[in-house]
Amino acid sequence: MKRFYLTGQRTFGNRGCEAIVRSTVSVLRDTHGNIEVLVPSDDIARDSAQWPDAKDYGVTFVPAYQPKYTRYWIHAQRLPLPFLKRAGWPFPIARWFKEQIESVDAVLSIGGDNYSLDYRLPSLLQGMDACAMDMGKPVVIWGASVGPFERETYFVPAIRNHIARFEKVMVRESISFSYLTEKLGLDNVEKMVDPAFILKAEALDLVDFWPEHQADSGVLGLNVSPLIERYKRKNQNLVTEVAAFVRRLVEERGFGVLLVPHVIPLDGSEKNNDAIYLKQILSQCADLGKKVTIAPSASNAAQLKYIISKVRFFIGARTHATIAALSSTVPTVSISYSVKARGINRDLFGSEEMVLPTPELTCESLSEKMDYLLSNESWLRKTLAGRIPEYQSTVQQASLCLKVPE
Repeated sequence: MKRFYLTGQRTFGNRGCEAIVRSTVSVLRDTHGNIEVLVPSDDIARDSAQWPDAKDYGVTFVPAYQPKYTRYWIHAQRLPLPFLKRAGWPFPIARWFKEQIESVDAVLSIGGDNYSLDYRLPSLLQGMDACAMDMGKPVVIWGASVGPFERETYFVPAIRNHIARFEKVMVRESISFSYLTEKLGLDNVEKMVDPAFILKAEALDLVDFWPEHQADSGVLGLNVSPLIERYKRKNQNLVTEVAAFVRRLVEERGFGVLLVPHVIPLDGSEKNNDAIYLKQILSQCADLGKKVTIAPSASNAAQLKYIISKVRFFIGARTHATIAALSSTVPTVSISYSVKARGINRDLFGSEEMVLPTPELTCESLSEKMDYLLSNESWLRKTLAGRIPEYQSTVQQASLCLKVPE
């Protein structure tokens, strides 16, 4: 039996993280047979409830490694002091974590965009991955976007040297590939796609929350998140603009709109909670009745993919909500705040026509993107139907190429 550890994972509150884990476990089983995958968790009971039959797939949830002083160190690294930027994770690693790593054959560093500056310097993850490398374990960045790091000038040499140590860096889009190979000059970088492209949908009853709509219009799935608030222009009211777009779509075009939360903390926290954010839009459209509804917050990643697969069009800010749509051949607009959406769309379609940068988000720009979806629906569906099987095969090919000691 081969054993794997997934660094970068902490909670299924982000259904995108759950989608990556489920898909990664699936492809590892397909390509490596009988396996065990150690999945770190901040709350094992809640994550287990999200995936009740995880044990049947070889998953063992283990406590996530996050020392209490992590937050203070990350905040300290925000100071404009070069030695702090270069320091990485200068603290000793706990023995119990080392024992877990010692027990596995390989480590996959997952999470989609942990090795970026979207969430400050990735110091703890550096420390965990470096620990595994120092113990002689093959460590791979798995299906992720990486960088850019130039916003933190003094951090660049340190992170470059760290990334150069990985067995492989498997990136999910071409912008990251170009950055790592051309800008940083790394030679251990290869292409795959986000593993969530192979996530299997889990059917559930849609009747209780499916929006009313005209038969010739259909349903638009819509995801916006509190995360994009930090990327908006000054005086830009994203909730008001999105609500105005929803109202226009319902009243003028006969669409139903299904709001789809994709990050919902399992402990009910209001922080970074799509459901709470989307309910502001729902409130502003309350007079539209059942023409605007919201998907159940308790849905797991596989169920959300099933829900998304049933809409006619999708517009989303969360990367894995859009991946659920694209991999279901649903014509999709990505509301972007980083290279992720740009790279994925450029690779799929050869352009960024379906990308809407957050600072440009208005009722009018959303309406223009909707016009594009309507005008190009047939081409988009045909393109996705042709590309997605090819995309999905790259995940299996990447798994087959993993160097797991015999």
